Amino acid sequence: MVCKSRAGTARAETEEAPMSSTDTTTVTVIGMTCEHCVRSVREELTKLDGVADVDVDLASGQVTLHTSAPVEPDAVRAAVEEAGYEVSS
Repeated sequence: MVCKSRAGTARAETEEAPMSSTDTTTVTVIGMTCEHCVRSVREELTKLDGVADVDVDLASGQVTLHTSAPVEPDAVRAAVEEAGYEVSS
C-alpha cells in the first residue's frame, strides 16, 4: 500500500453526539500506511479546540482523542480531511 498523505483516502467514523469535556473518544481512520500519515492526522486533530491529546495506532487505524472540552464529530471529520484524507461516516 502507498502512503495516502498526498491524495487522501483515509476515512474516519465518529459518534454523532458532541464529545464532553471528560470524554476519550476513539475513531477509525482507514488508509494510514506510514508514520507520515500518522503525524499528518495527529497534527490536524491536535489543532482542534478541546483536544488535549491524540493517540494513533497505525496498525489498527484507531485514533483516540483525549478532550478537555466538547468537540463536534464534524470538526473531527474536517480535521482528518484537512490532513488530506477522505472521510466517511
